Amino acid sequence: MPRSMAPPPSGEFSIRLTKPFTETPTTKIEIIGEPNRPASIKHTTHVGANNQTIITKEGSIDAEDSNQLMDLLRPLAGYPTDPDQDIYGLGVRLDLATFEVQWDNGEEVEGGKADPTEENKQTFKDVVESIEALVRQKAKERTS
Repeated sequence: MPRSMAPPPSGEFSIRLTKPFTETPTTKIEIIGEPNRPASIKHTTHVGANNQTIITKEGSIDAEDSNQLMDLLRPLAGYPTDPDQDIYGLGVRLDLATFEVQWDNGEEVEGGKADPTEENKQTFKDVVESIEALVRQKAKERTS
């Protein structure tokens, strides 16, 4: 049964990137914010024996980066999805909940499955790389 996603309240957006696609995630990136305002970033990585060590990095992006990210995400609306396999070939699950785009590449969509075009795959890759680059630049390891 397809998941019904409502837009977040008051224009808030949520971006979740997890790796790997099909197994228990060892990497999770969350970006939450509102358009025209700074957004918060949380990057969690599980490493070591049995992924028991957790490394958390946090940060923020300014309003301009936030708006550019929203512009980058818009083309993904309507792209093919598949709950059973990684059709984009990056080992990444991307879940978007913005006022304009509610999309998850691991979501089951009514009407069957479709294969992404090479252009779809390239756009998806560009979005993933942009999110990862923002996190590398802006998120710093949290100290206790």
